[in-house]
Amino acid sequence: MEASVGSPVRSAGPRRAASVPIYVVARISPWSRPATVAPVNRHHRSLAGFACLTFALASAACTASGGSAPGPAGGPGRPVIVVGSFDFPESVTLAYLYADALAGRGYPVRVLPGLGPRELVDPALMAGLIQLVPEYTGSALEFVSLGRVQATANVAATAEALATMMAGRGLILGRPAAAQDGNAIVVTAATAARYRLGTISSLAAVASRLVFGGPPECPERAYCLPGLRLTYGLRFRQFVALDADGPLTRQALAVGDVSVALLFTTDPAIAAQHLVMLTDNRDLQPAENVVPVLRRATADRYGPGLLAALDAVSARLSTAALAGLDAEVELGNLDPRAVARQWLRAEGLAAP
Repeated sequence: MEASVGSPVRSAGPRRAASVPIYVVARISPWSRPATVAPVNRHHRSLAGFACLTFALASAACTASGGSAPGPAGGPGRPVIVVGSFDFPESVTLAYLYADALAGRGYPVRVLPGLGPRELVDPALMAGLIQLVPEYTGSALEFVSLGRVQATANVAATAEALATMMAGRGLILGRPAAAQDGNAIVVTAATAARYRLGTISSLAAVASRLVFGGPPECPERAYCLPGLRLTYGLRFRQFVALDADGPLTRQALAVGDVSVALLFTTDPAIAAQHLVMLTDNRDLQPAENVVPVLRRATADRYGPGLLAALDAVSARLSTAALAGLDAEVELGNLDPRAVARQWLRAEGLAAP
């Protein structure tokens, strides 16, 4: 969203830091993309959650779903393809993008948005309760490999390793999109100008004078403070525990309570607030390309046209395009399904 901070485990609250404001975390982002391997003491909670999810999916299968994408009804030999999503807006939008593209080609599709974190969605996919989910290559690889296979910044190698892992689970990948949603180290335009910052390595000369803000888990996550220290030699004056790409982090950065922060690359606030995303010039962050993950049995049932429809979406989806969709949903408060359909029409991928 993994060793990555991209997906922090929920926490009771932020750590206190001296000489900077103390933020009360009212809500930790439910961002599921960057999921770490769940700790042992969360295992039973995940099983209970999966049981509830199973019941919810079974109930949805027996009723008409308001979130269904249009398309022919499922019937004998043509079961409905259920597209699930994680419980954050971007994942919901991606689910509608892929689902509506399939529906436009006549496939029977239903969307079940906001099902939960990867710890719940992955078992649902494995059990056949859903057949398709939009994923992120680096986070998915570290999750399904239980951390044994480390994602890298190499897009092709990360996708290939993920495809190999998924094949053993009866799952296949569509084409990875150019769009990525990974960790971003961000400063304000004023800070970038003051210290002449353009890359993460350019922080080395001034990090000891700056305060870094991010998720509470940042000091323990390999792609956050430990990685910044080992890969770039950065030791900040102070760390402030805030939230995961949420309003607390954005506010603290805007008012100057932190000078450097961790956000996600498709966060619409980066463009809206004219923030500067520092270039990861030593490839600390892994590739996090959007990719549809599909049950092999479903792909075999419907033939190559199904993957072709999914790949057509991925072929046109850039990071800038995804950030634009996120802005419409999160800043414009538009319905993810409507935003997805409008984009598909503009790209010539919607039903005639």
